[in-house]
Amino acid sequence: MVDELLRYASVIAERVNPIIDEVMRGEERKLYNASLHLLKAGGKRLRPLLTVLSARLFGLDEGLALYPAASVELLHNFTLIHDDIMDRDEFRRGVPTVHKIYGEAMAILAGDLLFAKSYEAMLRLWGRVPDNLLVKALRELTWAAVTVAEGQSLDMEFGSRDDVRMEEYLTMIFKKTAALFKASAYIGSVIAGANDDDLVRICEFAKSVGIAFQIRDDELGLIGDEKVLGKPVFSDLREGKKTLLIIYALNNVSSSEREVILKYLGKSNASEDDLRRVAKIVVDSGALEFSNRVAEDYLKKGLTALDGVNAKDLEAKKLLMEFALFLTKRLY
Repeated sequence: MVDELLRYASVIAERVNPIIDEVMRGEERKLYNASLHLLKAGGKRLRPLLTVLSARLFGLDEGLALYPAASVELLHNFTLIHDDIMDRDEFRRGVPTVHKIYGEAMAILAGDLLFAKSYEAMLRLWGRVPDNLLVKALRELTWAAVTVAEGQSLDMEFGSRDDVRMEEYLTMIFKKTAALFKASAYIGSVIAGANDDDLVRICEFAKSVGIAFQIRDDELGLIGDEKVLGKPVFSDLREGKKTLLIIYALNNVSSSEREVILKYLGKSNASEDDLRRVAKIVVDSGALEFSNRVAEDYLKKGLTALDGVNAKDLEAKKLLMEFALFLTKRLY
């Protein structure tokens, strides 16, 4: 089933990319090249895949679902460009970030353009689906943009705090990451005409899987391979990210180990050896096992919600289940 999912993901990417290219056309070539930089670098197109599968789940033709799929991918890339500027990241997807190549001012404009173009892509559905459903999709896209900004604000605020609670972290990753997964699933489902009960179920599925995905991504940031990450190893530690792993470790290690973590966490000039020492303390604290249990709980919650959906396309439902399992696979 994984091979089938990956093949289908490639098909959707191949069909969504031309729509993105079509929408992202304009006369100011430097601006458009900057906007397309990360899109051209690759990416898994997870959110477009979720949008299309959710639309298929309730009987919508795959071709119509490609427009909102392109829309959510454009919005996602807008957030990445601005996040990279704020986090001072120099690499993403294995290539230099937009601001490293084009400068911060142009990168900000590139993100702004992607934001606007995400609405243009969604509006390609005008006249192809009922107006009331298009309005609901646009309202959800707006909600997602607002919520992701709130999540980024929380993430930045946490950088200056040593007392971040697990509940706060979960709220932050819901807003920063899972919200756009939830919006992708909702948008695909609502334009397909899903009823209110099924919309609640598919949103719970996407929200829970999105949270589990971010927990796994944070684990990868601690123990992953730089080639897989597409950015320098331990970058989350250098940036002082208060991940679930760090929160758990700070509350469960000795006072001397806690001092070591806080000494190097968020220090951009920390050596790799120092950060490796921090990572070992975190791992030895049992934080990975704890985060794994939390991620598994969210995954199960999401799969239970999906199981209750009244699907018109059973193949899409199976692929969504495989999507969830693939996205949240255990990393160790």
